[in-house]
Amino acid sequence: MSIWEFIYDKIKASSPVMLLCVLESKGSSPGRQGFKMAVSGDGDFTGTIGGGIMEFKLVEKAKSLLNKKETNVSVVHQFHDKEHAANQSGMICSGSQVIAFVPLNESQLTLLDEIKQYSESHEYSFQLSPAGLSLTNTAQSFYEYENDNSWQYAEPFRQQQVIHIIGGGHVSLALSEQMKWLGFYVKVYDDRTELNTLEQNSFADEKLLVEYEEISDRLVIGLYDFVVIMTIGYRTDKIVLKQLLDRNIYYLGMLGSENKIKAMFTELIKEGINEEQLKKIFTPIGINIFSQTTKEIAVSIAAEIIKEKNKFLPTGRKKD
Repeated sequence: MSIWEFIYDKIKASSPVMLLCVLESKGSSPGRQGFKMAVSGDGDFTGTIGGGIMEFKLVEKAKSLLNKKETNVSVVHQFHDKEHAANQSGMICSGSQVIAFVPLNESQLTLLDEIKQYSESHEYSFQLSPAGLSLTNTAQSFYEYENDNSWQYAEPFRQQQVIHIIGGGHVSLALSEQMKWLGFYVKVYDDRTELNTLEQNSFADEKLLVEYEEISDRLVIGLYDFVVIMTIGYRTDKIVLKQLLDRNIYYLGMLGSENKIKAMFTELIKEGINEEQLKKIFTPIGINIFSQTTKEIAVSIAAEIIKEKNKFLPTGRKKD
């Protein structure tokens, strides 16, 4: 059950709900921007805003506000250290977060029904402000803050990132499972018909039969999409890679041994490919964890993708 279904069902059952949403997070805050939690008047709750003693205290605060029949939106600042005299979260992980408390009741049931309907859409967003919760038919994301009485937050319902796996073999199957578990939209491409590993792949959201010589025309790649090349062999890997070198791809990785990659790159340079173009390829793909099985290889690739996906987050951790 999604958080929006939880809210709708509780309010329909005449139990008011307090929506808690992390508007902003800094440093090593356990609650990241977009984390949400819903606390109902009957004491039930779902979701998380970061866990620990902080979450416990804020859940109790939400229950108290519901008991008082509070109708105004409020904002709470939490600092995860002992240096701040006020608004200490009780945690010592450093960083901070800003949480909105948005009371919801039967007067918003129609709005919540609409939100529930559009909560799987890539084209709609919900907005929060001191005025409360609203729905917009544009997929926008922003946070503007002047003070606790003047701010706006918008978040698309679905911000799912896409991974394009070119090749439908055994590693592709394992990687599809791993990336689906991590919440990615998974697209798998192969040029072979009746491929058993592709037929077994129930984790892919889309499975496409393509000619590798025309792969660039079939790939619709978003600004922050991830592309992984793992076709049946050297020749087809090279065919695919050459077509994608001029594309603006956030992450482009290729499976293969160091010897294979070295030989291919030497050939490509002789064919006129700029060496700088090849430096942007993540290959051999994955973080080196001495993988032996297809599932271990999938974990190493997923770990590298997560690292690249999150590299601009203000985690407070030093880079390697």
